[in-house]
Amino acid sequence: MENLLYILPALACPVGMGLMMWFMMRPHHGAQTGPSADRQELARLRKEIDALRGEQVSGTAAPQDRPI
Repeated sequence: MENLLYILPALACPVGMGLMMWFMMRPHHGAQTGPSADRQELARLRKEIDALRGEQVSGTAAPQDRPI
């Protein structure tokens, strides 16, 4: 029993590291991932780019060199 008290601190690091690796490799259940989420994000970004280009062409965009 006395030897067990000496071994436990030595095993704490590898066991803790193994648990951390296991938790990091688990998939995130609450996150929205997959092709449909990627397509939606891509469509949103394309619309935003088109809107910004339209503002730039029409001259309604705010000047970039204004002080903050």
